[in-house]
Amino acid sequence: MTGDPKNAIRKLSGPMIIAMGILAAYNLVSAVWVAGLGSDALAAVGFVTPIFMVVVGLSNGLGAGVSSSISRRIGAQDKRGADNAAIHSMLIMAIASAVLTLGILHFLEPMLGIMGAGAATGLAVEYGRIVFAGSILVVFTNTAYAILRGEGDTKRTMYAMAGGSLINAVLDPVLIYWAGLGIAGAAWGIIVSLILVSAVQIYWLLIRKDTYVSFSWKFSPSREMMADILKVGIPASVEFLLYSIDAIIINAMLVRASGMDAVAVYTAGWRLIMMAIIPLVAIATAEISVAGAAFGARKYENLPVIHSYSTKLGLVIGAVMAMITGVFSPQITMLFTYTPESAHLAPTMIAFMHVMCLFYPFVSPGIMSSCLFQGAGKGITSLVLNMLRDVVLITMMAYVLGIVLGLGQEGIWWGIVFGNISGSLLSYLWAKLYISRLIKEDELSRREGPPETCVN
Repeated sequence: MTGDPKNAIRKLSGPMIIAMGILAAYNLVSAVWVAGLGSDALAAVGFVTPIFMVVVGLSNGLGAGVSSSISRRIGAQDKRGADNAAIHSMLIMAIASAVLTLGILHFLEPMLGIMGAGAATGLAVEYGRIVFAGSILVVFTNTAYAILRGEGDTKRTMYAMAGGSLINAVLDPVLIYWAGLGIAGAAWGIIVSLILVSAVQIYWLLIRKDTYVSFSWKFSPSREMMADILKVGIPASVEFLLYSIDAIIINAMLVRASGMDAVAVYTAGWRLIMMAIIPLVAIATAEISVAGAAFGARKYENLPVIHSYSTKLGLVIGAVMAMITGVFSPQITMLFTYTPESAHLAPTMIAFMHVMCLFYPFVSPGIMSSCLFQGAGKGITSLVLNMLRDVVLITMMAYVLGIVLGLGQEGIWWGIVFGNISGSLLSYLWAKLYISRLIKEDELSRREGPPETCVN
């Protein structure tokens, strides 16, 4: 993380691309198995998914704070500070997971009613209660991943993520069909795989103890350390919450514009999108650690290299994935429409993927810019940029095109595309201006003399 930034991004993102790719492939396979139960079951998972993303988002957001804090201290050669950040992350994890589990289980059914689940409510509650009972496992595993990523160990992160996804993929058909559990079987597959992954992570971090950071439970909670993690973790968590809110709003608009089948199409299609942009997410995740190390070491001249290289790499990958999706959309659609109950969704799903091909390339400028700010400890800036893109631009354009102008679900799809393009370009320009200003200020301070304090 402290060497050539381009090389660091490639080496750190490589294992993450493999791990996240396998995870996304599992999510796709899981949707395929659930689709065999009918469009109502697929829609039920679609209504639970935004709420589940609140849990995932909170844990990933806290993880961004942990990775940023640890990597900045590694850049500053502060081993004790990195250890302390890891210990505090576990304390935050325990508190957050307890609050999440109790809150979501209590309000699950009312939330589904507000989202317009309708006839799919019963299946959604059955699936959701099992999944959300294991919220602590979701938060713990993502926190452990963040600790490993923060110290540059993405290989073990890859092993754990890939192993859990493969186990889950095997369990799904067994529990859903062979054991006759239906949609509950998909939920139990998630829980069992998370238990196994958690056991492996505990072994690495607390028993084997061969990681860079080390744990000693004889410590005093520090407000300063908690604040350092949360100043990135809370805004990043809110960012993921915005994604969930955006998905809830989009689902409600789709139901209003075109009915329940529109939600089923969007649910399945969005999983394809998430799988296609996995390499971009992996590069952005690596960028947090690399940018954090550069910021901690005050090597600000590396930041434009990190930002530009990550963005260009993401643009190329996004364009390739767009072409693949566009060309093979009929074959891909067959994965979700192989039963008589879901066959009628095929034409609409193909049309959805053709529109969304324009979404892929423009993810890169936005996500790379946001993660650069997270690595630098500027969580609020990242939050503002994502709020402008997801809540303001995407939601507003989807509403105007789909509802106000009466273009239906196709208008909502185009609104998502146009909102993403404009928001991502705005984020990119903002990041460029920030980097330029930071370098100029550093050059000025060096000419005037050494700084009195170091940036953490």
